[in-house]
Amino acid sequence: MKHRILDMVSSPQDLKVLTDDELCILADEIRQQILSTTSKNGGHVAPSLGAVEIILACHSLMDCPKDKIVFDVGHQAYAHKLITGRLGEFDTLRQFGGISGFPKPSESPYDVHPSGHASDSLSVAAGLATARDLNGTDEKIVAIIGDASIGGGMAFEALNYIGQRKTPMVIILNDNEMSISRNVGALADYLGHRRVSREYTQTRDTIQERLEQSGPAGQALVDFGRNFKDSIKQMVIADEMIFEQLGIVCTAPIDGHDIRAIKRTLKECLLADCPTLMHVVTKKGKGYGPAEQRPDVFHGIGPFDLETGVVASSSNPAPKYTSVFSQALCREAEGNRDIVAITAAMKDGTGLARFAQLYPDRFIDVGIAEENAVCMASGLAIAGKKPVVAVYSTFMQRAFDQLIINNALPDLDVVFALDRGGLVGDDGPTHHGSFDLAYLRMIPHMKVMAPSDEAELVHMLHTALALPGPVALRYPRGNARGVEVPAEPEVLTPGVSRTLRQGDDVAILAFGRMVEQALEAAELLAKQGIEARVVDMRWVKPLDEDAVAQALATKLVVTVEDGIVAGGAGEGVCALACTRAQAAPVINLGIRDRFVPQGKVSQLFEMLGLDACGIRDTVLASLSEG
Repeated sequence: MKHRILDMVSSPQDLKVLTDDELCILADEIRQQILSTTSKNGGHVAPSLGAVEIILACHSLMDCPKDKIVFDVGHQAYAHKLITGRLGEFDTLRQFGGISGFPKPSESPYDVHPSGHASDSLSVAAGLATARDLNGTDEKIVAIIGDASIGGGMAFEALNYIGQRKTPMVIILNDNEMSISRNVGALADYLGHRRVSREYTQTRDTIQERLEQSGPAGQALVDFGRNFKDSIKQMVIADEMIFEQLGIVCTAPIDGHDIRAIKRTLKECLLADCPTLMHVVTKKGKGYGPAEQRPDVFHGIGPFDLETGVVASSSNPAPKYTSVFSQALCREAEGNRDIVAITAAMKDGTGLARFAQLYPDRFIDVGIAEENAVCMASGLAIAGKKPVVAVYSTFMQRAFDQLIINNALPDLDVVFALDRGGLVGDDGPTHHGSFDLAYLRMIPHMKVMAPSDEAELVHMLHTALALPGPVALRYPRGNARGVEVPAEPEVLTPGVSRTLRQGDDVAILAFGRMVEQALEAAELLAKQGIEARVVDMRWVKPLDEDAVAQALATKLVVTVEDGIVAGGAGEGVCALACTRAQAAPVINLGIRDRFVPQGKVSQLFEMLGLDACGIRDTVLASLSEG
């Protein structure tokens, strides 16, 4: 069996004895390992394939974990995991009980922060650099951020601070969209290297100071030189001027797959006495044809055939909730020209690609800027439009203030479609939509619905578009239940549930997709001689008070939701129960004061006691105690 360099790398220190040629061989081996594992487990393939050389260059020059590498989002961190002692467990990537698909400090001292949401790396890195300065230590700080993430609002806020403070740190801009222009590349590359050189900056500053002190003639030369220098920058490296104006020295674009070029430039940047930005151009999916050709598909993907790149087909014939939402929204928009769809760099993920094709003038993608998306929706609503903001539940957390102040306070007609609500599975705690029901319930004027199947989702979208004021509908990731979708959706009455199964012993009040688990639990309880009523609550806010009152007349009430219990829908039921003198005890099932790890949703439900057996066991235990 041929030995790999990768098998001999147990920590980043091992990279320091490797030649550049050996590092290139290692890069190929890492790509093969990433592909071998993700073809079975799924994962963020294209981003991680594209960033291998960047990560190897960083670890070969830095002294981690003393020095810090801060990943933005973390989609590109697989190579980092492979060379930081996790090769032996890499086959457990994104699996229940295995290693996370994102940097995770509790997993390794080389992981600086739990990345998973975009545009935060520069703020974290700025905090680390500031702490280093306060402590008087000398660790190097490098932030790796993508060209999409750097457009996020928080990244710009951090750049403003970094440029003002002038503390040394390196920003590696991983640009996987722009190509390198050969005709200006050599000159731009030279100027970039000279500008981040400590010798160059010190000499430049010394000459400028002397000229300024030599009278009007010297000052005139300084002004001429400054104007000439700025003109050359604008002509050769105009793309970096925004960072230069903020006080951050920039390199010209370099080939992100030329490890020698990356190391040469990074070495100079690490020695600089000011913040520097390395513009590194990479190719998403590098080294794997299908991923290079379809980087959007291979950004985050399930298991696939390694030879062909074809994604493994699902055995579930039911459509995905995202697809149902997409089709329903397009139908609604056909008859209502005021509907405008907004997303934050998630056109495909939220199902808005079809809407964008059909109604391009009514489709808005603001990039990675959820706050802007939600606030812009308020402006559209003020002007009489009906905006629909489609976003992943976990990312809506980033726009919480705008939900409250810009939309709920003025009671505007805006629909918030929260995809990936509840537990999402393999991406773990940074991507679970665990908090949405709680943070939405607490906002005045907000109405909140949770569909239990695809037909309910269609009804609820139609309802949300018909109702005044802000309305949120929260639906899960993955396949729906396979029920027939209505051709003519209804407007549902706010605060009215539907009872799916009668029973006088126990009442199970279920929210969203937990209805399916509740029905299965009722079947299991029936075998024990216990008749359970199952209510699809439909509305998280306002709650169906009549349904709750009827449930409290049974021996036991169990609420079930795949979100946090604190402040969740179940606690709303408890609040209603407290107003009644005689009522059955209420048990809230959900996520209790914890972050849930990655794993298949079925595994996580079982772990949390939210599957049918867990609900049954909770009921049996409570009745036996009572």
